Amino acid sequence: MIDIRLLRSDPDSVKAALTRRGEDTSGLDQIIGLDARQRALASKRDDVRNEIKNVSRQVGGLHRDGKPDEATELQAQSRELGAQEDVLAAEVDELASEIHEILLRVPNLPSDDAPEGLTESDNVVIRHEHWDPDAYSDHQRVPHWEIGEQLGILDAERGTKLSGSMFVMYSGMGATLCRALIQYGLDRNADAYREMRPPTLVKTATMVSTGHLPKFEEDAYHLERDDLWAIPTAEVPLTSFCRDEVLDEADLPMKLMAHTSCFRREAGSAGRDTRGLLRVHEFDKVELLSYATRDQAPEVHADILARAEAAITDLGLSYRVLDLCAGDLGGSSARTFDLEVYAPGTDQWLEVSSVSWFSDYQARRANVRYRPTDEKGTRIVDTLNGSGLAVPRVWAGVVETHRQSDGTISIPEVLQPYMRGATTIG
Repeated sequence: MIDIRLLRSDPDSVKAALTRRGEDTSGLDQIIGLDARQRALASKRDDVRNEIKNVSRQVGGLHRDGKPDEATELQAQSRELGAQEDVLAAEVDELASEIHEILLRVPNLPSDDAPEGLTESDNVVIRHEHWDPDAYSDHQRVPHWEIGEQLGILDAERGTKLSGSMFVMYSGMGATLCRALIQYGLDRNADAYREMRPPTLVKTATMVSTGHLPKFEEDAYHLERDDLWAIPTAEVPLTSFCRDEVLDEADLPMKLMAHTSCFRREAGSAGRDTRGLLRVHEFDKVELLSYATRDQAPEVHADILARAEAAITDLGLSYRVLDLCAGDLGGSSARTFDLEVYAPGTDQWLEVSSVSWFSDYQARRANVRYRPTDEKGTRIVDTLNGSGLAVPRVWAGVVETHRQSDGTISIPEVLQPYMRGATTIG
């Protein structure tokens, strides 16, 4: 969440930043008012506590001086003050909780470097890589769901029979290709990122830490009986890996990666891009995440982006890099670069990775701090993450791009070691 101290000291800059997102900032005045009231009550509570301590010292002195009657009178006064303190403390806690709940719904402040704009049409295309719109043949202009059905490697009908719409089943070499992509994504980042396997079901506090709750509750799968949530991305458990802990600066940046299944209800997507693998409720992904200091964050951000780009390049896919405008950023993000693969069969740019810097927004929610080497106290870490390899749309890009004139699929060389020696899917 945003730093309330900044809101107290410079509310105009916070409002200006959120206005860049297209956010209504009227609620900030409510937070400022509640915060002022809470601090005033907290001051009164502390004054009463100090008075109780003074009375207690006086009571002790009277007992030592052999004046029990006077001590009894003061003890009665102390009890009255104690009751007053309890009331004030309850009011302070209630206000703190109310402020916290409102702050949880306030998005992060966009980076000054994020482009201006309010919708995805305002995103800036930084560059295209390996893309020539005239270089694709007719045999590559077939959508992956048709290719998958022809080769028996993608079975959307049975996936729907088992689990409902927007679930798919991979079959034979299609399933092998999924596994190959995941292992490829893990292996190429193992030089710098520690592999984890976090739980797929997490507590509410874990979802709150990344900002997925409470704002995006409708897009999440909730197991109400156990009050657990199916993760929408490994970002969720990895962000909370060090929740409520204090790290040493020498251990930063801490770099983690994980392959997990991911679950997204996609509540608002009915009827939109739902064919094949364009938008599914369950998918596999390799996530890269880092805790870093503010000074380390730019280099880490660039590293995650470079790794995601290199993975796509080595798969022989065309892609473009977008710098998301302030209004199209995710709620927790301060700056995001999207990678979109070109899929010739659907003639679409498919987002395959969002590489994001969250400043200290998520870590403040998760209470992840570090102890600077040369100063007292602690600071909140910055968090950054991005998809090292997300299966469904990359799978679609590979199948469409590498389809041959005879209908088979040429397997990219970097994947062949994971495909049991196969060089084609036919």
